[in-house]
Amino acid sequence: MKLYDGGRAPNPRRVTVFLAEKGIDIDRVPVDMGNLGHKSAEVTGLNPLQRLPVLVLDDGTALSESVAICRYLEELYPEPPLLGVDARDRAIVEMWNRRVELHLLASVAAAFRHTHPAMKEWEVPQVAEWGEANRPKALAFLELLDKELATRDFIAGDRYTIADITGMIAVDFMKPARIDKPEHLENLMRWYRAVSSRPSAKAA
Repeated sequence: MKLYDGGRAPNPRRVTVFLAEKGIDIDRVPVDMGNLGHKSAEVTGLNPLQRLPVLVLDDGTALSESVAICRYLEELYPEPPLLGVDARDRAIVEMWNRRVELHLLASVAAAFRHTHPAMKEWEVPQVAEWGEANRPKALAFLELLDKELATRDFIAGDRYTIADITGMIAVDFMKPARIDKPEHLENLMRWYRAVSSRPSAKAA
């Protein structure tokens, strides 16, 4: 297998952290997204949406979308389980990962892509009003998450899962998106400190 990797961008990083938690080593093809390497003919041939990461299997199948890649790897390397251990647990993990994707990561990404000057050539049209509208959306979801984390250690239950990976990366992405971390949300910040201190959080 070969992983076309976009470095510290949120979705490539989700797979990088997932791999580190699993202890999986995969050959990587680094792609310089800053120089629009993801729009190259090679990457476009693997993923017409020109997004990273892309996992190319031994038979030539190209898998894109970070969660799809993680699902494939979970099937090959089930331990430790990061997508759930049974039907109920898998559904809960999916539910929370999807909520974090839609209501936090997507809002932070919209704020970044639509307001940051460096994204002017990437996000066409860049709509500043939409970016600004997403800042309070992200913070509102973090308030909800803070209440949920009053009763458990991790987002989807008592065990670290892909939902925590998505959440941690979304919170990290708030800095370049120019959204201040809500330090007053004690449960959220306790969770964030815990997941950020895991060795996988520093994986590259």
